Amino acid sequence: MSNSFAEKVYVAMRRIPRGKVTTYKALAKAVGHPKAARAVGNACNRNPDAPRTPCHRVIASDGSLGGYAHGLKKKVALLKREGVIVSRGKIDLKEFGYWFK
Repeated sequence: MSNSFAEKVYVAMRRIPRGKVTTYKALAKAVGHPKAARAVGNACNRNPDAPRTPCHRVIASDGSLGGYAHGLKKKVALLKREGVIVSRGKIDLKEFGYWFK
């Protein structure tokens, strides 16, 4: 994965509004690589500017949390601080989902 790919991911991540989440798959599609959801996850894991570049707002397509380099407790705390409800380890994408235009 090139730095330019990761940079595209970070730029797109910064567009996710506070209190919303998107999926690894949607973020991959937004940066022009629709099959690169795993690579998006890798870029999130190496995010040098977390949480200002909000990788905590990126979750799995089924609404589960996915991972977070600083631990899932921290990810949940950041999301809850933004008003995102995490219930049984999942987030309701209909209520909190953000889709790139």
